[in-house]
Amino acid sequence: MKTKEHSFISSLFICLLYLPVLVTAECSCENEVLSKDTAGNKTKALKYKFVAISSILMAGAVGVSLPIMAKKIPTFGPQNNIFFLIKAFAGGVILATAFVHILPDAYQSLTSPCLSEKPWGGFPFTGFLAMVSAILTMMMDTFATSFYKSSHFDKALPVNGDEEMLGENEGNVHVHTHPTHGHAHGSAESSHHLMTTQRIISQVLEVGIVVHSVIIGVALGASQNAKTIKPLVAALTFHQFFEGMGLGGCISQAKFKSRAIAMMLVIFSLTTPMGIALGMGISKIYNENSPKALVVEGIFDSLSAGILIYMSLVDLLGVDFMNPLMQTNLKLLLGSNLSLLLGAASMSLLAKWS
Repeated sequence: MKTKEHSFISSLFICLLYLPVLVTAECSCENEVLSKDTAGNKTKALKYKFVAISSILMAGAVGVSLPIMAKKIPTFGPQNNIFFLIKAFAGGVILATAFVHILPDAYQSLTSPCLSEKPWGGFPFTGFLAMVSAILTMMMDTFATSFYKSSHFDKALPVNGDEEMLGENEGNVHVHTHPTHGHAHGSAESSHHLMTTQRIISQVLEVGIVVHSVIIGVALGASQNAKTIKPLVAALTFHQFFEGMGLGGCISQAKFKSRAIAMMLVIFSLTTPMGIALGMGISKIYNENSPKALVVEGIFDSLSAGILIYMSLVDLLGVDFMNPLMQTNLKLLLGSNLSLLLGAASMSLLAKWS
């Protein structure tokens, strides 16, 4: 099962690297592209791209590694208040990423004048695809959890049956031993179920982040306008750092083995820099305003937004904010709400730069 999970993540990552091939279509709005090319200095643009690769790679690696390294410090343990505050901040960052960064980009791509009026102008595809993506994510989440429960209970049934028969044969012994064992079994099962849920959450969350990261990386790498790239370097560096913190928090709770953790960290850290490198390689044939490029980017951005909205509200924020530890601690509840707002505000402000 674990081998299948690793191969799925690796296969998805490789497939995403082929996205630029789909969007190297003929030019549809040549005047707009030419004006952008003549406005920028290509030498400066190339320098900014190399700076972007190094800074985004470092920021992503540090951001996603911090929560995992911090788990070894007792203060940042899952049951401590600081951990709830950090996760609320990261949830706000991911939520703002979906609403403020990805959805507007998707809307801009799918409503571009470079696309034909039918079908793209007559139907709100951006919101529809985000909604479908959120629903499919929920279905996958629930079916995966249901499959785990049914398979786990089927294996446990013979043990429970033997215990009941043992209790009937031994009379009073059953009264004293069964409740204790049942409590221990329930605790172990609850812990295992929580770990499985966290693994599903972290993997689906990484898929949503990685898809968008490839797209923005290719777009930045293919751009020849230094004035456009310069502010994006700072914005995407902070963006990658905060997104990494959100993903790292989920990975740290999932209790993956070291190899799986390393693979997820490397994939997240390398996706945007490799997207930039690919964009640089195809910059002469890539046209971000061609119909194929706009449609592919718009569809994938919409799907990514739906995944991130669902995961941030339901699996990250919803679970923690309904946790009894937070519900019974007013200071922690207020602090977490403030941390959520700060996370959303910090990522929303970056939209001004990008």
